[in-house]
This record gives sequence, structure tokens and C-alpha cells, in this order.
Amino acid sequence: MLSGGEATPAVMENRTEGIRQLMLNELGEFGEKHYPKIALRVRYAQDAQGLWYARGDVMAVLSAMQGETIARQKVGSITKMFEGLLPGSLGSRRSSLN
Repeated sequence: MLSGGEATPAVMENRTEGIRQLMLNELGEFGEKHYPKIALRVRYAQDAQGLWYARGDVMAVLSAMQGETIARQKVGSITKMFEGLLPGSLGSRRSSLN
């Protein structure tokens, strides 16, 4: 992130695209073939907020493909990438399940 200020729109767009690419990479060819609606939702999300809301679907697909433990780890890593991209009301919340 830029020191001492907010990220520029270009930086935010680059970070959003990085998240999108990681989500699509995690789905892989198998995920895109067997869960095309989820892949399309990720591919065409208009912004970081759209990708944020797609995490649950990505979690479900990864759980089906690789098991819940691995899916939780991967989605946890993806979630960390959203830091600074979302309005304050959308960030991760502490859960008693963690």
C-alpha cells in the first residue's frame, strides 16, 4: 500500500485483479468446467466488493474439490488480500468458529 495515504484507483484495480486471478487459479480448469456459474461470477465481478461476496461460493467449490480444511486455508489467504479495498462495514469479522 502507499505510505501515508489511500491507494490510487490504479493500485486498487491492480489489487482487485490480483484477487480475481487468484480465485480463478484456485478454481482451476476443473472448477471452471464443473462450476461455470461460480467461475463466471468471479470473472465478471465488477469490483472488489463483488469478489468479496463471491468468496462463499468459491469456498463451497474448493470444499467440494479439495476438502473443507484446504478450502478454508485458501479462502483465508484470499480474504487477507482484501485489506484496504473494502468499506469498513464489509471487512472480516472475528468468529468463535476460528
